[in-house]
Amino acid sequence: MTANSTSNTQPEFKEFIRIIGRGQRAGGTLTQTQAYQAMQMLINDEITPEQKGAFLMLLRVREETAEELAGFIQAFREVNQPQLAVLPIDIDLGCYAGKRRHLPWFLLAVMAFAQDGKKVFLHGTHEPDSNRLYLKDVLAHLGIDVAKDAIQAAAQLEQYGFCYMDLANINPKLDAMIQLRSQFGLRSCANTLARMLNASHAPNSLQGVFHRDVDRKHSRCAALVNRQVSDSHTTILCFRGEGGEVEYNPERDVTLHLCQSDKETTVDVPASLGHWVVKPKSLDSKQLRNVWQGEEVNDYATHAIIGSLSLMYILTDKLSLADAQVQAQHCWQERDTKWPFSEPVQNDAPAYDTLGQHQAH
Repeated sequence: MTANSTSNTQPEFKEFIRIIGRGQRAGGTLTQTQAYQAMQMLINDEITPEQKGAFLMLLRVREETAEELAGFIQAFREVNQPQLAVLPIDIDLGCYAGKRRHLPWFLLAVMAFAQDGKKVFLHGTHEPDSNRLYLKDVLAHLGIDVAKDAIQAAAQLEQYGFCYMDLANINPKLDAMIQLRSQFGLRSCANTLARMLNASHAPNSLQGVFHRDVDRKHSRCAALVNRQVSDSHTTILCFRGEGGEVEYNPERDVTLHLCQSDKETTVDVPASLGHWVVKPKSLDSKQLRNVWQGEEVNDYATHAIIGSLSLMYILTDKLSLADAQVQAQHCWQERDTKWPFSEPVQNDAPAYDTLGQHQAH
């Protein structure tokens, strides 16, 4: 059913726009059920392009509530690729922010974590006009293949312990919403929803965000979804990561927001570096392999990797911060430093300029 084939759905959706668009005094918020219904209509193309744009941008200006996000994510989870739900995953990581100050050192944390026997599912996309370094771009220059479907993902999990899939192959509808940034000039709630997607039904989800208080909103949203869906037992850990990614920033204190079932707790993690690091003028993905193999010493990278590993152990093994840090240190020091991937056919990755213009989150 399309917006052009019937008119009786348009007034209903118009009510949702009216609720959120009346202004600061008269405007309201959607209930979790209303948000679910509205996003279902959007996903099923039962609304006009004008309604879609108005709805998403009104939410952008006002900011979504945890209840609205919970309804939205329930709707999008219904159109995930179903084959992914049977993959043997321990932890889900959504990589949607992109990097602009540092390389994605969390990738090395994932590799070490996988060597310790954990199965990791990575997913992300390439956002238009953002001028950021995305994980997918880095993987191509390190000899790491991107899985196109559940069969390839399962093979990579078996061989390496982790895999990466593009959102376009996981949930095309949600990826299409992210790509609307090229028309809006702004991000929508789609970026937040992609981090929460957990298409593999992993028991644990690690989520990095950029803005203050969004971490708390993620935790609240997870509690609402877990309470609403009887078979949802995902534990999430959300924190303000480096550049908004799932990477510990060793230069600043951070609060971890955890939600197990519908119980929310926090853990305060101090900065592990006693000084600020001057960001490099350019990012060369070859450094990731050099640091992994022990051919290059990078103090910032080591702290970022071990810190990111600590968060993963807190989440999956339910360790205390102190025990997780000890385990993370051991995991990194005892890794097999042999690079497990084949050399790419063309290993001519350009250095990424960190001094250029980048779109804000």
